[in-house]
Amino acid sequence: MSNGDLQGGEGKISWKCTLTFSGLISKYRDLQSKVVKQVQSLASSICKATPGKFLLVQFSMSQVTQIGESISNLIAQVNSLVNAAVRNQKPQ
Repeated sequence: MSNGDLQGGEGKISWKCTLTFSGLISKYRDLQSKVVKQVQSLASSICKATPGKFLLVQFSMSQVTQIGESISNLIAQVNSLVNAAVRNQKPQ
């Protein structure tokens, strides 16, 4: 994954962004690991846990779940697109 490059010219702004599945999965795995560490930290010091900490961890967990579902949907859409392209090819 690369950051967008801002290119100006004639009053136009365009963004160039490269997204790869390996980059996306790698970032997702990193985020997932951070949330697991948050849960472990909260569980290891349960006597110091506050309702606010529980809510923050719960929110983080739901975000990771939503991101995972979005990645899964993206992969399914790409798969459908590839299958449709293969089906629509004319035999030579």
